[in-house]
Parts: sequence; structure tokens; C-alpha cells
Amino acid sequence: MAPVSNSRKNSIVRWKLREVMARRRITNKALAIELDVHPTSISRLKTQDVLPEIGGEVLGRLIDSINKLSVEGFGHCTLEELTELVSE
Repeated sequence: MAPVSNSRKNSIVRWKLREVMARRRITNKALAIELDVHPTSISRLKTQDVLPEIGGEVLGRLIDSINKLSVEGFGHCTLEELTELVSE
């Protein structure tokens, strides 16, 4: 009997905070002050390549803070800008 191959692809949610902050010119310190957290916490969030396990309330506050700190012309940050579903 031939082995059954599992051809299903796995999907991950890519976390793009690093790209969003760079594009919108937001520093770790500015975002940390806005969220009332230590800048190291922001640094740890930025280095994640896969969506970290954060709750919806924290994610909402993060998006609100990014919108507040963004330079002119970027429009509102959305969940779609921060994440991307990728099939492996």
C-alpha cells in the first residue's frame, strides 16, 4: 500500500508591524508611549514574523495608536495592513 501524501497546505498569518511602522515613520518609543508600555515590548512585537498571540482589545489599541501617530497621507491603518494570510 502506497503512503498517503498530505497535499494540504498550511496557512499562517504574517505579522507586518515592522513594515507598517517603517512606512508610517513611527518609532518604537512613540508607539510605546502611546500604548503605555516599555519600548522593548514594541521591539518584541516588531520582530515577530507570525501574528503574535495578542487579544482583540490590544490589537485595536495598537491600530488606533498607529493611526494617531502616522504622518499625513497614509490613511487609516487596518487589520489587513498589519496582517497577511500566507499559504505554505
